[in-house]
Amino acid sequence: MVKEFDLITFGRACIDLNAVEYNRPMEETMTFKKYVGGSPANIAIGSAKLGAKVGFIGKIPNDQHGRFIKQFFEDTGIDTSQLILDKEGHKVGLAFTEIKSPEECSILMYRDEVADLYLDPSEVSEEYIKKTEMLLISGTALAKSPSREATLKAIALAEENNIKIAFELDYRPYTWKYPEEISIYYKLVAQKSDIVIGTRKEYDVMFGEKQTNEETVNYLFQYKPELLVIKHGVDGSFAYTKDGAIYQANAYKTKVLKTFGAGDSYASAFLHAIRIGKDIEIALKYGSAAAAIVVSKHSSSEAMPNVEEIESIVYR
Repeated sequence: MVKEFDLITFGRACIDLNAVEYNRPMEETMTFKKYVGGSPANIAIGSAKLGAKVGFIGKIPNDQHGRFIKQFFEDTGIDTSQLILDKEGHKVGLAFTEIKSPEECSILMYRDEVADLYLDPSEVSEEYIKKTEMLLISGTALAKSPSREATLKAIALAEENNIKIAFELDYRPYTWKYPEEISIYYKLVAQKSDIVIGTRKEYDVMFGEKQTNEETVNYLFQYKPELLVIKHGVDGSFAYTKDGAIYQANAYKTKVLKTFGAGDSYASAFLHAIRIGKDIEIALKYGSAAAAIVVSKHSSSEAMPNVEEIESIVYR
C-alpha cells in the first residue's frame, strides 16, 4: 500500500538569524537574515526539495514567528496539519549565527521555554504516523518533558505500526541539564531505531566516552538498528550494516562560508538516496555532496539542494 508520506520528521522548528556581515564577531554584527531552522525542520525542507512527500510533527508559537515557519513549510510542500499551535505563550527558539571565518563559526542559542519542547504526548496522532514510510526523530526533542514523552510515544506508535525509524542524533548542549540524561535517552532511542545518523562526537556524547567506530557498531548492532552512519567531518563518513558490510565516502571539497547546516542536508540527501534505492556508498556520497553545497551558502534551510545539484557533484 502506497503511503501518503515518504517521511515525517519530528521535533523542533525554529528561527535562524544568520549574520549578514562576515568576518567579524557577533558583538560587532548589526545585521542578520531570518530563515526557518532546526534540524528536523531543515531535514523536512531538504527532503521535500528532493521530491519526497513530507509531513512534520511539532509545536510552534501562535505568533509572527510561528506563522513565518508554517508559511515556509507550506510553500515548500510540507504538510502542516500536525504543526501544533502553542496556546500557553511559549516562544520560538532562536539561533543567532556568527560567521567570523570559514573555520570559526558559532551559534548563540535561545532555548528557554520554547514551544517545540512543550509538544504533549496527547498531541501525537497515531493515525498521522500510520501515513508514513519513515519517522525521523531528532535528539533535541528528548531534552525536556513533555517533548521527551511525546517523542517516546511517537517511537512506540511507529514500532507498533511497522514504520521505519531514523534517529538523527542532533546533539545540542543548550537544553540538557545532565550528561547522564543524554546517555540514557539517546541510547534508548538508538536501540529502537532502524537507522542512526550522527557525527563521531555525537556518538561519543551518547556513550559518555570516546569510542572507536567498531565499539559503537558492536554495541548498537545488539539491538534493532540495521544501518549506522558515523560522520568524521572533513575525513568523510562511514556506514555500517548489520551483516558486517562497511562503506565509506570522502567529503567533497568546496568553498566553505560557514559550518552549520551540513548535518541536516547530509541526512536529508542520504535518506533520499536510500529511499529511491541507491546503494549505500552512493547514499553516503549524496549526503556528502549536499553538505558541501549547504556550507558554501548563507542559509541552511533555503540552501537545501535539489537532486540535480547533488548529482552534478556525485557523478562529475
